[in-house]
Formats: sequence, C-alpha cells, structure tokens
Amino acid sequence: MNEAANNRLDARFAALREQGRTALVPYITAGDPRAETTVELMHALVTAGADLIELGVPFSDPMADGPVIQAANERALAHGVGLKDVLDMVARFRTADAQTPVVLMGYLNPIERMGLDTFARAADDAGVDGLITVDLGLEEAPDVVPTLAEHDIAPIFLVAPTTADRRLAGICEQARGFIYY
Repeated sequence: MNEAANNRLDARFAALREQGRTALVPYITAGDPRAETTVELMHALVTAGADLIELGVPFSDPMADGPVIQAANERALAHGVGLKDVLDMVARFRTADAQTPVVLMGYLNPIERMGLDTFARAADDAGVDGLITVDLGLEEAPDVVPTLAEHDIAPIFLVAPTTADRRLAGICEQARGFIYY
C-alpha cells in the first residue's frame, strides 16, 4: 500500500491552511504536446509553484471537457498515450519528487478496461494520490471507493452549485482528499 499517497494530499492541504493560502492546482493532459515531455512538464509546474498536479488521462470521448482539453486528449491519443503510460509517467515523476501530490483526472472506461483492482494496485505503486473520475457518480461509488481506499488513493468527486444538499452530503461521506467544485 502507498502509505504516502493520502498523506501527501493531507499534508499539503494542512501546510496550505497553516500558511493561510489556497492551493495552486494546474492541469495538464499526459502525453500532450508529446509523451516524452510530460514528466519534464510536471517538474516545471512544481518549480513554478504548483502545490499539486492534476494529470489528465487521455480518453477518446471526453464528454465533460471543453474543446481545449478535447484537443489535448486527441493529440495525446495520437501519440499512443494510454492509462499504463500515464502511470509510468507518474512513477518516473516520483523518482525525483516524492512530496508533490498527483491526482489523475479522467473517465471510468480506461480504468474498467484495465480492471479496477489492477488499476488501483498499479496507481498505488506509481505514486498516485487521488483520482477524479468525471463519470463516477455517487451511485457507483460503493463499487469503486473501497478498492481505491485499499490502496490509499483518494476518490475525489465533482459537485456543482446546483448539487442538492442530500447528494452533497453523500458525496462528502465518500470523498477523500478534496472535493472538486
């Protein structure tokens, strides 16, 4: 189990609270503009002040993303970047940075294709701290969250200003790390 994973998120947010500031969380799509530059870009983001990194997993049908991220996904996929490659990138990033939290953002399909248990183990081994799955609703959470918890990967859920109070309460019960608003 990756004992540092959730501890990195918790430690980073505790330090930010102590400093009285909010987190700078940049997003990049793994494999864009080229696969070989992703890890370099991740380190550059940290050098430029990123408190944690949101790393997009390329997906062919990013239904909840706008045209800029859709185009980044298309470029990354054209370079042949898939979920296993993204996990390899996180592992390479970890060889020089064991402190900066890394949260993957993407969709359930690539995870289901890999197999949830296989994914969770591989993500844990790579040093992934959290997972934002745009299409993981509260209803499916009981099928996914326990496996992530076994590997100390924080499930991060999305909420909107229109999220009903009852649903928000359920999301808060399932989420770890932070909530994406």
